[in-house]
Amino acid sequence: MTVANPRIVTVRQNILKANDHTAAENRAAFAAAGVRAINLASSPGAGKTALLERTLRDLAEQVSMAVAVGDLATENDAARLRQHGAQAEQIVTGTICHLDAAMVQAVLPRFDLAGLEVLFLENVGNLVCPSSYDLGEAARAVLISTTEGEDKPLKYPTMFNTADVVVITKMDLADAVGFDRDLCRENIDRARPGVPVIELSSRSGAGLDAWFAFVRGERA
Repeated sequence: MTVANPRIVTVRQNILKANDHTAAENRAAFAAAGVRAINLASSPGAGKTALLERTLRDLAEQVSMAVAVGDLATENDAARLRQHGAQAEQIVTGTICHLDAAMVQAVLPRFDLAGLEVLFLENVGNLVCPSSYDLGEAARAVLISTTEGEDKPLKYPTMFNTADVVVITKMDLADAVGFDRDLCRENIDRARPGVPVIELSSRSGAGLDAWFAFVRGERA
């Protein structure tokens, strides 16, 4: 009797191989246009869109930016971001809980890449599936908010292990929710030893200078 698991593994390997090929094409397109593509990943409600709103507003006169937004349904986030004068294109994924390289490639013709310096790829709110899919980005930022619990990096180690930077958001709420900063940073380091960590508040503006340096590709 044939066991189904090897077939499932083979299909998954083929899917990821095709995705990696498309991601390489995306990366080449970004490099040719001089665009820094940043993949933002987090659980729902961690503050990705709020951080992008603040970034688009504060860096508008310094950096040419646009956003590709992934959600299962609605164009709500893209509409929010357009209010800040930046181009934002929605990718509606339907039942798929992550962006993949083909989805990103399909939306790229809507952007004038030659006129951009930074393209944000706001992933679907999920700390599982997005970890496996390279989008062709130059960097991946994983967000965790002070309201989520300090053990998220241990629960979702694969996601955090793919991060180029971990951003702790909603620091203005840290005291109110009893956030244990030291424990959270210890857990982040256990999941991804040595990864840079930025603590910030999109509301108050604290810590944004370090985030803006990352966006521009500078060392904080």
